[in-house]
Amino acid sequence: MNETLPRRGPLARFFVGAWDAMNFTRRLVFNLVFFGFMLIVVLAMLFGGNTKPFQDRTTLVIAPEGNLVEQYSSDPASRALNRALGDKNPEVQLRDVVRALDAAKNDKRIERVVLRLDKLQSGGMAGLREVAAAVARVRAAKKEVIAFSESMDQKQYLVAAQANEVYLDPMGAMMLEGLGRYRLYYRQLLQDKLGVDVHLFRVGEFKSAAEPYILDAASEESKTADLFWMNDLWQRYLDDVAKARKLQPAALSAAIDELPARLDAAQGDLGKYALGLKLVDGLKTREEVDQILTKRGVADEDADGGFRQIAMDAYLFNLDRVVNPADSRPQVAIVVAEGEITGGEQPPGTIGGVSTAALLREARDDDNVKALVLRVNSPGGEVFASEQIRREIVGLKAAGKPVVVSMGNLAASGGYWISMNADRIYADPSTITGSIGIFGLIPTVPRALEKIGVHSDGVGTTRFAGSYDITRPLAPEVGQVIQTIINKGYADFTGRVAQARKKPVADIDAIARGRVWSGAQAKERGLVDELGGLQAAVDDVAKRAKLGKAEDFRVRYVEKTPSPFERFFAGFAGSGAGAAVLGRSEFAHSLLIKAVPQAAADLRFVENATKSGNGAPVKALAYCFCTL
Repeated sequence: MNETLPRRGPLARFFVGAWDAMNFTRRLVFNLVFFGFMLIVVLAMLFGGNTKPFQDRTTLVIAPEGNLVEQYSSDPASRALNRALGDKNPEVQLRDVVRALDAAKNDKRIERVVLRLDKLQSGGMAGLREVAAAVARVRAAKKEVIAFSESMDQKQYLVAAQANEVYLDPMGAMMLEGLGRYRLYYRQLLQDKLGVDVHLFRVGEFKSAAEPYILDAASEESKTADLFWMNDLWQRYLDDVAKARKLQPAALSAAIDELPARLDAAQGDLGKYALGLKLVDGLKTREEVDQILTKRGVADEDADGGFRQIAMDAYLFNLDRVVNPADSRPQVAIVVAEGEITGGEQPPGTIGGVSTAALLREARDDDNVKALVLRVNSPGGEVFASEQIRREIVGLKAAGKPVVVSMGNLAASGGYWISMNADRIYADPSTITGSIGIFGLIPTVPRALEKIGVHSDGVGTTRFAGSYDITRPLAPEVGQVIQTIINKGYADFTGRVAQARKKPVADIDAIARGRVWSGAQAKERGLVDELGGLQAAVDDVAKRAKLGKAEDFRVRYVEKTPSPFERFFAGFAGSGAGAAVLGRSEFAHSLLIKAVPQAAADLRFVENATKSGNGAPVKALAYCFCTL
């Protein structure tokens, strides 16, 4: 017997119907979005992945934009999205520029190389010298290199000078001025104006990183030390330029001293001034240079400038297409330590005590990795985080895997801490290193609070309870405790360096005390073993691991692995179809910008430096403000 279900009332039927309609609409919208997305993926696979191979007699155009870095500070998906939306990445990797130039020198399809360096921004001397050396290798392979600029500074010119021909726009500017390093000093603002008392605890009269918070001008020790290594870098710069341009270093130096008179003779025309000094070969517009390239190369009406060419990114993509992912050769791993050293997990572009140590541990545990190069470009940072990384270097060596350090622009203070236990340390002569010293910084603000009528008071169970509260004056005995901690940190630093470098502690102390050295000066003092770049370090560590010739092993960068979504999206956004869809759809802009993970903004080092560590009244810091 069938049982009749009770009929729903009109109100219930309304809500049930509304719910069913919402469910239907939700499923419909989801399916439309899903199938639309799959259609885009299929189109990208069919049409976006096909890159037209470039032809013989092609000109490679090297036109890097942004800061020259060892490692990107953003994730692959973000970079791909920026490219698809027409936004330029603010960074270019040093390894990519060098790799493109080194490949071009032996690539029969590349007829010449054009350098356009106007938008290459800040880079250290050591990194720029690596690029300049790569340009010189192209020239040595009997391939023409032409540099053109509408206006360039002396750092960009260090690379451009290596070209066979250097052209400057008639309205452009090019002027050598020397190296300078000037900082802002805040003592009067903090102490006199705001009432903030900054207490500095350090070992080493040359450890000047925190001087701006306690002084109104640089100390004599700071000026003496800085001028010593800066003069060394500048003389090397003059030597490099003079050699490339067949000039005399003394003549270049004299021209800077006589700048007012020489520029007056050129009637204020910086282009004519540079031409008169033979820094450039001619004053030509970009159109005139393009005509030269068209005449010497192969005309291509569809190409920018009218000559057959390939951009650096496209060239690298062509090179990467032939890489065999199943390559089973033994590996030399490279781990990049770029940026400030901070505790915990950190994004690329910052060295994390946990995250960078994890990369080193990954290389240690990988049976395919037989040796490791640690590429360091860092001013230092937290002592404990530096020690976490150093321990992993020791662990790699204990596992039978040789470790060689390659110093980039800067490997100072904590940057030296993580380097010192390597089997061998390489540095460019213009690397900035050393700065072996420790400091701690504590601000107190009772006078600042008094200015606004606020006071701090209370009780504690011991004489030291609450004594590190920045709202209270810093008692002398508290300062004594902090200085003792800093002294111990300095003893740890110099003791570990002495053990690693097999020297007496007294010898290390004599060249430490926070003093900064150039790479060449550091080698003279035993802090660096050899002068050379990244390739020299790779060759050395491969020899130590007995890996044979260069073709018998492969080099692999060990970096944080992108998520599956990041890998997929980077490939999709980099394809022709993906770029077209993302570039034309405002909806895609708003949707994907929210969906794609962005690299979190790095906390500024100084803001974090005053925070005490767990169980410690002050965070010991090994940091060097010694970039140019």
